[in-house]
Amino acid sequence: MPRMWVLVAAVLGSSMTFIDGSATNVILPIIQAQLHASAEDAQWVVEGFALVLSALILTGGSLGDVFGRRLVFVLGVVLFGLASIGCGIAASPAILIGSRCVQGAGAALMTPGSLALISASFTGAERGRAIGTWAGFASLTSAAGPVLGGYLAQTFSWRAVFFINIPLAIGTILIALLAVPESRDDAAPRTVDVPGIALATFGLFALTFGLIREERPLIDPAGFGAIVAGVAGLVAFVWWERRAKTPMMPPFLFADRSFAVLNAYTLLLYAPLGASLYFLPYVLIDVQHFSPVEAGAALLPLVAVQFALSRWSGGNVARLGVRLPLVIGACFGGVAFLLFALPGAGAGYLPGYLLAVLALAAGVTWFVAPLTTGVLDAAPRSHSGIASGVNNAVSRVAGLLAIAVFGIVLANAFSGGIPGPAALGRSIALREAFLTGYRHVVYLSAAISFAAAALAWFGIPKRIATVPPSGHPSAVRSSA
Repeated sequence: MPRMWVLVAAVLGSSMTFIDGSATNVILPIIQAQLHASAEDAQWVVEGFALVLSALILTGGSLGDVFGRRLVFVLGVVLFGLASIGCGIAASPAILIGSRCVQGAGAALMTPGSLALISASFTGAERGRAIGTWAGFASLTSAAGPVLGGYLAQTFSWRAVFFINIPLAIGTILIALLAVPESRDDAAPRTVDVPGIALATFGLFALTFGLIREERPLIDPAGFGAIVAGVAGLVAFVWWERRAKTPMMPPFLFADRSFAVLNAYTLLLYAPLGASLYFLPYVLIDVQHFSPVEAGAALLPLVAVQFALSRWSGGNVARLGVRLPLVIGACFGGVAFLLFALPGAGAGYLPGYLLAVLALAAGVTWFVAPLTTGVLDAAPRSHSGIASGVNNAVSRVAGLLAIAVFGIVLANAFSGGIPGPAALGRSIALREAFLTGYRHVVYLSAAISFAAAALAWFGIPKRIATVPPSGHPSAVRSSA
């Protein structure tokens, strides 16, 4: 029973991040109107949170291993809760954007910390099922966020979307302090890799910022310079980590074939997943004329399927190993993206999108829990926090960079799909042009997903042992 409180705390803490991460998109038009924000301000309300989270999530996992996973997790919850108050009372776009950035820092401590607490408290097949439960609630809160955000904004105020985090934060802190045991890597020196943190943060932030700037029609000098600086920062980060006495991202983690391949798989699969789902609401609202709440509810079947089958999916690691579920999941994802390309302008939800959503639900259900379990089991338990941080950083950076890169693909295809000036007065022409751009995005997404399936098939060892004949659970170990 005490271990279940670990899972409850991890789920409650993570739910705040996932709700805010998806609900904010729906309430942006209301925020923009009431705070008199520009379009660029509105974009930074979303991107500021995502950029800081992506840049600092590696740090969050590293600090948890050194100073205590429960401590860092609770600090992240406190920081996120205080920043939510700042968001809720924000009287200007600048205050809201700043508070969202602080929220991102809190989330960077919470997210890897929640998984590290689970990894430290559960073993063997139970760990897979616990991670599956966490993944199910993560999916539930992520997809319920847009519906909840639309309802709260329509019934009360957009500020209620942020204030709802306060009781969740208080409950999480109480459970963590009263029922969750502390864990850390006792062998790790009590020092912080400040140069590594600085280089990783700068590199990720600059690269993402530069790619977002390059979505504009013409080459942006500031954006190009940021890309160059970001790449240089990440190269310097790798160079430093290989030479630092106490690196925040130990290079030996990537010496494990499974860990390296699983993170490459994460990069490939989360890039199309993040980009395609980012642009889908624009298709549903601007092209198919769904309401914001209807567009937010479009992915609810995905949530229902994953939530219902998440523990089963987590248990698949004990029965099937890691490789086969990841291959199946990526293939389902590729098929789903192809199905998203089929509807034309005016398509309804049931004939146009439900089958694609269900196929995506099958893919996500197959790969999320086994992927997380495999990453944690490929690293020593003493480094579970940084292992979780690395994988979370890879997945979130993949989505961020893909949104920028795929945005360029969509914009170019959209421009090429617009007919001559005589047809510009017809809205159907612009709707079809946007659909053309979105089809390019999902075709590319499907190709990358199938590439991820091939990587898993050829790169991950065939079998994984979880429970020895004695019946006592042990750490998962891969074998060729």
